[in-house]
Parts: sequence; C-alpha cells; structure tokens
Amino acid sequence: MTVVDSPRQRLEPTSSPQGTETVPSRTTLVLVRFVLALGLGVVVGLSFISDTHSQLVARGGYAMFLGNLFAMTGTYLALVMVLVVSRLAFVERVLGQDRLVHLHKTLSPWPLSLIVLHVVLTTVGYAQNAKTGFMHEFGTFLSSFPNMITATIGFGVMVTVGIVSIRAIRVRLRRETWWTIHLTMYLALALSYAHILALGPAFVGHPLARVFWIVIWLGTAGVVLIYRVGVPLVRSSRHSLQVAEVKREAAGVASIVLQGRNLDKLKISGGQFFSWRFLAPGIWWQAHPYSISALPKPPFLRLTVKGIGDHSKFLASLKPGTKVLIEGPFGAMTVQNKRPGKTVLIAGGIGITALRSLLEDLDSSSEPVLIRRVTKDSELILKSEIDSLIKNRKGVVHELVGSRQKVRFDASKLKSLVPDIFERDVFVCGSQGFVDSVVQIVCDCGVPPEKVHFEAFSL
Repeated sequence: MTVVDSPRQRLEPTSSPQGTETVPSRTTLVLVRFVLALGLGVVVGLSFISDTHSQLVARGGYAMFLGNLFAMTGTYLALVMVLVVSRLAFVERVLGQDRLVHLHKTLSPWPLSLIVLHVVLTTVGYAQNAKTGFMHEFGTFLSSFPNMITATIGFGVMVTVGIVSIRAIRVRLRRETWWTIHLTMYLALALSYAHILALGPAFVGHPLARVFWIVIWLGTAGVVLIYRVGVPLVRSSRHSLQVAEVKREAAGVASIVLQGRNLDKLKISGGQFFSWRFLAPGIWWQAHPYSISALPKPPFLRLTVKGIGDHSKFLASLKPGTKVLIEGPFGAMTVQNKRPGKTVLIAGGIGITALRSLLEDLDSSSEPVLIRRVTKDSELILKSEIDSLIKNRKGVVHELVGSRQKVRFDASKLKSLVPDIFERDVFVCGSQGFVDSVVQIVCDCGVPPEKVHFEAFSL
C-alpha cells in the first residue's frame, strides 16, 4: 500500500539548505546609481540650454525658466520613484524591498513639490509676460494650450496621491483604499506625457532632447509592464498554484499550504516573500506581500499569515482549489547576503515566519541563536518545527514572553543572550517599530551595518 503524504507532512523541517539565489556584485548597484545621477545631470543640462539669454531677461523669463527646470527634474524623479518599486529582480536582491520602499518614500515629496512649483512659476511667468493676473493666465492655459486639460487632471491626481500618502492620513485608511489610490500615480504620469512633449521648452527645437525623454518614458513603462505584469503572469502560469489546505496555527494565525507544479525550479531563498493574489471573490483584485514560512517541498509551498487587516483575515477562510497568482520572490534577508560565520535571528511576533524559512537555508553546523519576542505563549507559532530546525543546526532558542514593560529587551539583554554577537550576522524581522528598535539595539552593540539584515512588515 502506498502512503501519500498530506500537505502538512510534506512541509516538515529539513536539515539541508536549499537557497538558490545568487547575489549580484555591489558594482552593479554602484553602476545603477551612476546611471541615475547621470540622467539627472542630463535633465538639468537640457533645461539650461533650452532658453536663450534674451528669453531669460524678458518679462517673466526667469520664472518660466525655473518652472521648466522644476518640471523636468520633478518628472525625472517621479519616473525614478516608479523604477525603484518596479520589481527589478537584481536590485531587489541587493537592497531588499524594505530599503527600496524607504528610498521610494524618501524621494516622494520631491517630485510633487517640484511639479507644484512648476505650475505656479510657469503661470506667474506667462502672466508677467502677458501683463495679466495669475488666474486669468491659468484659464488661458486650460482653454488655449494643447493637452492642458489632461495635464491638469494628471496634476490633480498627483496632488491627491501626495495628500493620502501623508502618514497621518495613510494610517487611517484601509490598505486596500490606499493601495488603489496610490496606483493612480501611473495614470497621472501617463496623462502628463503628451503635455510635456508638446510644450516643454526642452523639447521645442531640440530633437535629441525629445529622443532622450521618449526613451526614458518608454523605458520606464517597459520595465513596469515586464516586471509588474509580464513576469508575474508567466511565473504564475508556470507554477499553477492553488490552495491545498488552510490550517489554524493560533488565534488569528493561519497557514495556507499551496500546491503547484515545477516548484523545484522556483528560485527562492529562505527569508524571502511573494506578493500574492488569491483569485477568490472579494479579494481577487488585491495583491499583498507575505513571507513564505517554509521552503518549497514540491509540490507544496506554504505561507503563514496573521489576520491584522481585511485581506489577511480573509485568508483563513480560503477554500481548497482557489487559484493563486504570485509576484516575486523579493527580499534580501537571505543567507546569500550574510558573511561567513554564525548568525543571530531575532523575530517579533509573526516575523518568525520569514526566519523559519531562513533557518532551512542555514547549514547543519551553523549554531544559530534565535530570539523570539512575543507577548504571550499562544503566539509562539510553528514552535515544534522551529525547535527541530534549531536542534538540527546545533543552535539555541531564547523565548522572551511578556509585555515590553515586563520583559525588557535592550543592548545589555542582547549581549547577555548572545555574548559573541560581534562575530555573527544578525537577521531581524517583525513589525516596522520592532525592526527599527532592534536594529538600533544591534548597532549599539557594535555590530557593523553590513552584518545586519532585516525586513519589516508594514503598509
């Protein structure tokens, strides 16, 4: 009689590493930064050569020049923002999505601010030249200049996205609402495209400038279509994932076991995550990021999710057979990015899921130290699996159970738990606040930044 393993059994811990990703040279990242900086230099240079001296000294000339300069730099930075989160695989593996999202957020105020200044200064410049009022000239723009209606709509969309992205507002919105509004930035950029080509001083009479900008716009659009649409569709079709089982791990926590094909060819490392789209009524249009909680054991793959928002809560009620589309894998918190030597893994709550899969990629003599931080014992999910993985790797687990007030975790505590922390790479995963505080504690212990790896679960 043949015994067929259940999905749950097939995902029990193994003792052999299975990471398959390779990390590109840091030289690649330096080259990317150089190309982006060179592009910004070209944009600024084209703006300076677009106006003659007589145009500058004419009435309203300086305001119009600055308006053009801010429009070009703002548009360029907006396109860079899009590229940063376009899921370029080699950039994701070097920096990790955490850092890319941080860069995206850091850049975000600049394009909108510069484009607002462009609108104001250009209108002021034309009003000065025509000796009319600001609002009169703005009305003239809308009624007389080509593509201004669509450009104004695009500008309004940008302002709306900028407003809802303010943290005080964003945290009060459902993730699905914020995500949908945020996607309209693509529409805003598309609406402004014709306006810029038709009226931008850097283009009028400058064929090479037009070619430069057309290449940038089409290149950005191509990257987005390939990596945000094409690659995910091809990968999802290749692996044909569907829900095989949903298992309750603890109150509000469920493991979703997926079944698919060719999972032995799915290049994913422990600690990484996918953006998952479950084709179930009510959520099929949403894609959310969740870490894998175990490396693939063909034909099965697993993620473990805590029900915090509407989407994550819904996953516990998924029906077997539900189709799943994937985008990824993403994340640089992998053993391929660590230095030779031992490791420390620090998990806050549900952050243990990513570290559980990462443990599978550690070799049998790695002697890892795992620190789990939870508020109560029931939150120690996947405990038997993790204990087995740690034992097989000659490691040790420290469980810190209790509130932050009762169970303190600081540099002194960390050093007492891991006396040789200076010799180890440190992996941290949990909520944004948890990760920020722990990374600071680790740095206070003297661990070099290049030995600290982290991913944060946040909006």
